[in-house]
Amino acid sequence: MIDYGFALRQRLVTNLHLHQRRAHVLDQRKHAAVAIVLVDDDTHGASLLLCRRAPRLRRHAGQWALPGGRVDPGEEPLEAALREVHEELGLALDESAVVGWLDDYPTRSGFVMTPVVLWAGGAPELDPSPEEVLAVHGVGLQVLLDCEPSFVTIPESDRPVVQMPLLGHLIHAPTGAVLYQFRQVALNGHIDERVDHLEQPVFAWR
Repeated sequence: MIDYGFALRQRLVTNLHLHQRRAHVLDQRKHAAVAIVLVDDDTHGASLLLCRRAPRLRRHAGQWALPGGRVDPGEEPLEAALREVHEELGLALDESAVVGWLDDYPTRSGFVMTPVVLWAGGAPELDPSPEEVLAVHGVGLQVLLDCEPSFVTIPESDRPVVQMPLLGHLIHAPTGAVLYQFRQVALNGHIDERVDHLEQPVFAWR
């Protein structure tokens, strides 16, 4: 089990600082921001928060996702990520929570997703929005390290589809790609790992 504390935060800050973040131009796509929110879990130690989207949402209903959403006009990605974390989880964080950034991930549904890693300061009280979030789960960072990602082929694409086996499910890109890069770059220190070549399953293309 990975302990939640200063040593972990410094390790993540260092690895993410050494990683040369890759940005993508929007090129008529919409901009979105997502957050890897790190908390202290009584059972799993240092953990990240993963959401199951509400079944009545218009886009990607019922899918696994990190808290996040569209960047509004005039917003920066960090502002959007912090706003979405507050709206979806009832968790108020500010820019002092930033640990670092991962690569942009262009989605098949017409977004460029910018991921930020946030330190939530222990075991915060959550108040998930029932309109957006069906459930919130903590995924231990040790569990993330110990899982065995797989890369499968599909007839619709020549790019590999990433699958992250977590919480008894296979988490696919885009969420799976962000989690995989966080695992490789922030936790394992493989600072040159890229994920924008990883494919999404067809059901996530819309």
